[in-house]
Amino acid sequence: MNFETLLFNQDKRGVVSLTLNRPEKRNALSAKMIEELTGFTSKLTPDTRAVVIQGAGKLFCAGGDLDWMNNQIKADRLTRISEARKLAMMLKALNEIPVPLIGKLHGAAYGGGVGLACVCDFVISSSNVKFGFTETRLGLIPSTIGPYVVGKMGEAKAREVFMSGQTFNEVEAKKLNIVSEISENLDQSVESHLNPYLQTAPKAVGEAKALLRSLGPRIDEQVIEGTIERLADIWEGEEASHGIDAFLNKTKPRWID
Repeated sequence: MNFETLLFNQDKRGVVSLTLNRPEKRNALSAKMIEELTGFTSKLTPDTRAVVIQGAGKLFCAGGDLDWMNNQIKADRLTRISEARKLAMMLKALNEIPVPLIGKLHGAAYGGGVGLACVCDFVISSSNVKFGFTETRLGLIPSTIGPYVVGKMGEAKAREVFMSGQTFNEVEAKKLNIVSEISENLDQSVESHLNPYLQTAPKAVGEAKALLRSLGPRIDEQVIEGTIERLADIWEGEEASHGIDAFLNKTKPRWID
């Protein structure tokens, strides 16, 4: 597979290494990356046994690309809805791949980066990693990632960090159920958690994962459409325009003393 924003490799065992590859942009989720991540999920072969997702450069993923979000603020309603739907469908597609998805995190995961972690089945973090739902600092909300965040953390835990914009470390992320394991040797830890899957029946693994999704919180078309509408609504608001403009121009938004 050839991508502009991703690196892809499948080894002889059927283990896919999928790397977010925009290190110069902190692996932020651009329109192209969203398109390619969605496309990736439809190209897995019957030989694929597991996927490991990671980030190139200094961190895992800084969230949504601000230039992309700024474009939505300037766009018309139909365009906003269309772009929000692409983001929502990417998360849905990753959440539903019929093989284990293992997150390999380093550096930082913010906003949509935490959303990517929350669609993983198992997340391994190195030490000194920063996490945060930083959308509200910009006048935005973590909308399309919301169902997966609540599915992973539960509402009570999500309330502790979902709205405040505060950052927290990997230890707190583990308490919040975002992170499954903290490791000083990511490669070794990933291998140790991949090996058991390679001893299982592939179709049974996929069916077991689908069963769990059906038993968990409802993430159906109605829920997803609601998150799309909410994101489009917030993009239309004055706060989002002011907050993103302040960030891009390195000034303080009015809600900071």
